[in-house]
Amino acid sequence: MKEFVLYNDEELMQEIKADNMFAFDALYKKYSKRLYKFGYSILKSQEEAENLIQDVYLNLWENRYKVEKDSSIKSYLFTIAYNSAITIIRKKARESEFVEYLKTLQEISEEPVNMAFEYNELTNKLEEIIKALPQRQKEVYLLHRVEGLKYNEIAERLNISMNTIENHMSRALKTIRKKLGNYSLIAILFCYLFV
Repeated sequence: MKEFVLYNDEELMQEIKADNMFAFDALYKKYSKRLYKFGYSILKSQEEAENLIQDVYLNLWENRYKVEKDSSIKSYLFTIAYNSAITIIRKKARESEFVEYLKTLQEISEEPVNMAFEYNELTNKLEEIIKALPQRQKEVYLLHRVEGLKYNEIAERLNISMNTIENHMSRALKTIRKKLGNYSLIAILFCYLFV
């Protein structure tokens, strides 16, 4: 294990591509504290910064064979950290917008709206619709909306064209909107938050 401390990033990455967990551990120890500070400076949460580090290194491990030989590992790690942090912030903003929007609906409605019930109904119906999507549409939708990947990243990962990705997303959203049509409040909320 000690020998890997002397390795540079490129050498460590070669070892990681050879599935060497000791090299992976050495790279983790080399950058994890700096990544934590970086994540914390954006997220202002110890727990989220810790989760961010796990996501970054999990991403690196899962994509280790795709990392190009001459690319900067440090830049790669910090780019993943930045993108993951932005995704977390967007998700929190959406959740916050959702709650605020429900509150405004509750204020103008004659009958009180049960926010938890409406949210659960939306979530359950949405999961049901997504589950029923054709396999490729579902895959593209989840990679974009849940994992926060950009269309070009999805195209690269799935080895299909950007145009195909756009078509799959368009069809998936059209299906979701259509199937939520009978759920008037839910359909409005979905379109407000996710489309």
